[in-house]
Amino acid sequence: MSVDIETVKRVAKLSRIAVDDEKAERMKGELNAILGFVEQLNEVDVENVEPMTSVVMTDMKKRVDEVTDGDRAEDITVNAPASEDSFFMVPKVIE
Repeated sequence: MSVDIETVKRVAKLSRIAVDDEKAERMKGELNAILGFVEQLNEVDVENVEPMTSVVMTDMKKRVDEVTDGDRAEDITVNAPASEDSFFMVPKVIE
């Protein structure tokens, strides 16, 4: 896949980036290089590769799921502009 100047200008317009002809020509080369690299990645055989989240095998740090600081709703809503029964009150947004 190859990117032309018109595509570069269209992407720049959609991104709200001001691009003159000189910059568009340079960006054309850069975008074509990026797309060429992506095409190279498509050639890699990943048939028997397990999905992973990191290149280093690590165990996730876990903590015990327990309530440590509950029953403080009134302390939390004390500085709210409006609250009722320990709930924040907000203006109606749908008419």
